[in-house]
Amino acid sequence: MQFASRESLASVRGRFETLIADLSTATLRSLGDELFAVAGVVARERKLRRYLADPATSERRRRQLVDTVFGGKVSDATLETAQSLVAGRWSRTADLVDAIEALARQAVFTIAERDGVIEDVEDELFRFARTLAAEPRLRDLLADETQPVDGRLTLLDPLVAGKVAPVTLQLLQQVVRLPRGRGLDALVDRLAALAAEHRGRSVALVTAAAPLTAAQERRLTEDLSRIYDRAIDVQVELDPDLLGGLVIRVGDEVIDGSVAARLAGARQRLFG
Repeated sequence: MQFASRESLASVRGRFETLIADLSTATLRSLGDELFAVAGVVARERKLRRYLADPATSERRRRQLVDTVFGGKVSDATLETAQSLVAGRWSRTADLVDAIEALARQAVFTIAERDGVIEDVEDELFRFARTLAAEPRLRDLLADETQPVDGRLTLLDPLVAGKVAPVTLQLLQQVVRLPRGRGLDALVDRLAALAAEHRGRSVALVTAAAPLTAAQERRLTEDLSRIYDRAIDVQVELDPDLLGGLVIRVGDEVIDGSVAARLAGARQRLFG
């Protein structure tokens, strides 16, 4: 998001946190589902999205349109949140959809925090992202928006139902419903990172040729937390093609200490 969109989301987020502070778990879950549904409508209806994000249209008229489209179909909390969002200024119309999704996810992650399962949710999301990365056919089928949503959800269900926390299931069902042309494995990876952020941590994705011992993983976590001066969660995936060493990704920064990378560098120096 560009500056104007980030400012608008930050402004609404503060009020949203106050709004959800005393809501029950059931109400939070419903709020999340309703906001995801609102995001879906706004994403699909281009004319509606353009009107709601148009700064040339008065705030009053934008709020009225939200009431016309969604009033009586969603809770007061959802309607209030949507009206607050359309009152902001958005650099791109897609940023409005991103903002609605962001608050929906915040409501759902709040449930995981209350239930003490946010760390489990982070790990489950990370593992499912790895499954999608390893199974491109599955990933493409789940994200194929030319196919009915119910069919895609039916494909997802046996993979995760009863195997992950309800919050994880809710989040995965949403990205399958509304991938919006984005890579599904990258979307789920982003959700895992958001779960870590809710715990006040960042994620280091570590690719290794062989499994790390518990002691190695602990030392790596300590070292990365010290290097980046913040709490780091280490998530490890295996790739035998590395031959040895590690590739570490924290955000957009990549540290490639693998044997494969060193061999490739040596070949480059020898043969140009």
